[in-house]
Amino acid sequence: MTEVQAALETIYRHESRRVLASLIRLLGDFDLAEEALHEAFRAAMEQWPSTGVPAQPRAWLVSTGRFKAIDSQRRQARFQALEELPAQAEALLSEAPDEDLEHLPDDRLRLIFTCCHPALAADAQVALTLREVCDLTTEEIARAFLASPATIAQRIVRAKQKIRGARIPYEVPGRGELLERLQAVLRVIYLVFNEGYFASSGAALMRTQLSGEAIRLGRLLLELLPEPEVQGLLALMLLHQARCPARLSASGEPVLLDEQDRSLWDRALIAEGEALVLAALQSQRFGPYTLQAAIAAVHAEATSAGQTDWAQIVGLYDALQRLAPSPVIELNRAVAVAMCDGPEAGLQLVDALLDRGELTEYYLLHAARADLCRRLQRYPEARSAYQRALALSQQAADRQFFQRRLAELPDA
Repeated sequence: MTEVQAALETIYRHESRRVLASLIRLLGDFDLAEEALHEAFRAAMEQWPSTGVPAQPRAWLVSTGRFKAIDSQRRQARFQALEELPAQAEALLSEAPDEDLEHLPDDRLRLIFTCCHPALAADAQVALTLREVCDLTTEEIARAFLASPATIAQRIVRAKQKIRGARIPYEVPGRGELLERLQAVLRVIYLVFNEGYFASSGAALMRTQLSGEAIRLGRLLLELLPEPEVQGLLALMLLHQARCPARLSASGEPVLLDEQDRSLWDRALIAEGEALVLAALQSQRFGPYTLQAAIAAVHAEATSAGQTDWAQIVGLYDALQRLAPSPVIELNRAVAVAMCDGPEAGLQLVDALLDRGELTEYYLLHAARADLCRRLQRYPEARSAYQRALALSQQAADRQFFQRRLAELPDA
């Protein structure tokens, strides 16, 4: 691979969705922008080996993609008003070497707010943003929603049609509308972070580019709208991100929280996250992200697993369940109860979820049940639960972990 090819691959990996966001805003159509993006990178593959990588590759790609789209529309005799671009767009498309794109409005944040327009159904808002802004596959989004890929694909297509038909503008709305769309935007950023922090499939447990992008968007959103729940979400992401250096073993397996080397945790991120969650809690206008951040902060405060205040964590989960009830929160609370009151108490709660038919296809429920049965020396049940978790998981690192746990179980 040549140096230019390597540079182009890196640019595609880190910048393609930002280029796409700008093209969607400028061209006004998702599908046309997607085609323009591919044309721009194809042109780069052909031209950069002889001309070199431009000083502002993202600006070059946006400019090239825009003009490729215009040429395509002209050839098809359907070119309408793409030439009538505002002065700001012309400045963005300039190839001047001293252009500083970082000081222009962030098109990805703008596009998130567009995708989260109240004219779209709530689930469609999130699915569309995860696909078009964050480049998650339809299958990855389906796993995040616990839905089928076909269902997610239909939601995305309908959302695109709605945006086109209703002429929804690509802009960050005024403050009143910002608050109206805030919950959907927070949910999008949180799901992006989750997929980066705990990838739903693939060889790697973490996709650091996604989690890093989610934190970047969280910081931008906090500058735009310093609301308590924005503080809470950013705190939650920072506190989790702080654990990343200790989350994998030398062989790439996940290291459970109580077994992590806490000296590896990033104390600067923890301090920033703790300050944000404290400010959000003091506002008395916090929501579920702030409570989740508070739980993460309790973990961060403990210098060892044995010093964790599990009673406080259970209490926070109680408050979280009242505020935003969900079976996943119930499962997390059950694990906390097991740490506070013993594995038998936690197992009863996990089995109650199963008896209700909740999360039967969620591999982490079976993984939690397996661990509780192992701790209770109920080895046949532990083996069965680990096998079920293994069958449901599509994450290579987790599968390796479950296989090792199965091998470690006594035969009897």
